[in-house]
Amino acid sequence: MSARNIARFWEWGRKIICVGRNYADHAMELKNAIPSEPVLFLKPPSAYVREGSPILLPFYTSNLHHEVELGVVIGKAGTAIPQSSAMDHVAGYVLCLDMTARDVQDECKSKGLPWTLAKAFNTSCPISDFIPKEKIPDPGSINLWLKVNDIVKQNGNTSQMIFSIPYLINYISEIISLEEGDLILTGTPKGVSSVQEQDELQAGIDDILTMTFKVDRKS
Repeated sequence: MSARNIARFWEWGRKIICVGRNYADHAMELKNAIPSEPVLFLKPPSAYVREGSPILLPFYTSNLHHEVELGVVIGKAGTAIPQSSAMDHVAGYVLCLDMTARDVQDECKSKGLPWTLAKAFNTSCPISDFIPKEKIPDPGSINLWLKVNDIVKQNGNTSQMIFSIPYLINYISEIISLEEGDLILTGTPKGVSSVQEQDELQAGIDDILTMTFKVDRKS
């Protein structure tokens, strides 16, 4: 561990690695096949947004979706990390939203193009405060929920994940070396839906924390 403040990883962490379709019910609701190995994509650090600042609707989408996820903050770098020691590389967690321009993603998929425009725009990764590792002794069995304007849209448990956190750390680090301050988004449960300008999104993780974001349009 370096002298950098891991609890403020978003200020200096270098990458966000996202796992798509890691809950079978979510894969099915979007009519995607259930994957036999993790589906990975990236967001840049400029995607981070913190409570108090809005989620900005990209000008090129008319169907922005919320996806609530558990984020895993890497505290110790490694390459080809074994599953047996993977959790030693975890510093803590955050609650995250993977904001997705679904119409753009669908168009990219139909053309065989990358999802970058749909996933990597500014404010596409809202995050909570850092949660120290000891606050979540079993990240494989915690509840995640999300409300839009006080209406529950997503409510799932990380036990529903197809690929566990140790498996993901091993799989990703075989391909992309993990560095201190990196964030892994572990996938979203079913219930994703469209949000509009001025909507309020509230998300929570068990009784550990909640976070609230407003949706706005870039002026």
